[in-house]
Amino acid sequence: MDVSGTRQITTTMAESTSVFKMENVSVTRGDRDILRGIDWEVKEGENWALIGGNGSGKTSLLKILMGYLTPTTGDIHIPGREAAIDSDHQNWDEWRKRFGFVSSSIAQLIEPAETAIEVIMAGRHAMVNYWQKDKSIIKTDVAAAKEILSRIQCDHLKNEPWVYLSQGERQRLLIGRALMSQQLETLILDEPCAGLDPMAREKFLHFIQDLAEKRTFKSLVMVTHHVEEIFPEITHALVIKDGLTVANGPKKETLTSQSLSRAFGGDLKLRSREGRYRIAFEEEELNLNSVV
Repeated sequence: MDVSGTRQITTTMAESTSVFKMENVSVTRGDRDILRGIDWEVKEGENWALIGGNGSGKTSLLKILMGYLTPTTGDIHIPGREAAIDSDHQNWDEWRKRFGFVSSSIAQLIEPAETAIEVIMAGRHAMVNYWQKDKSIIKTDVAAAKEILSRIQCDHLKNEPWVYLSQGERQRLLIGRALMSQQLETLILDEPCAGLDPMAREKFLHFIQDLAEKRTFKSLVMVTHHVEEIFPEITHALVIKDGLTVANGPKKETLTSQSLSRAFGGDLKLRSREGRYRIAFEEEELNLNSVV
């Protein structure tokens, strides 16, 4: 960071396997500190859960990563390839093609009449709604999109308008849209299970787990405040509260009763079974003990 307050972007990294690295990132707006001194590095092969309560700073971290928010202080390091970004020439569109971003903010921008296959095709060009005019490009995009529809088990939705799709179907298509990018490295899921009923949530999580097992992407970042959504293929966790890091690293070290109690402001007991988690509250523990 230079004295002018401009974000410093480094385009060469000693660790060749890094996907991105944030160092001492802070965001201040007025007299409010949104993020304070966040250090976070994601490497190839790592799948992360970003956990925190409402207002903890999760969304701000994503906005910084995607280039929609400039940190007040701190450095962001990215690999120096064709999508290199520096302070003089910010080629953010190319950078974003490497991140498959699945978020309600994207879903809200999709036109009601957009068909499922058009939603997928738009991902090839980092569009929200598909408007490609070149017939030769359209032919290529259609072929690729059909393959993606098959991979995400949505062939039957090919010509269905967005407005008639369920929440679970929309989430799958948004992931398919991300998979269309030829430069995809990291899949970012911003509270992907919001609005899903329990059965739909489990089906969706198994779907994501299957993609992770098949190494469909180099790394995954899933934002959530529900530990029940963390599946076995998640390897690391960043836990934050009020813009500060509570825990950062391998999930066995970071997902603990102590860290989650700090993050959510209560006496919580973390329970795990077969790679899945749940939270037990003090009252629940007392009730269980009384039954025994």
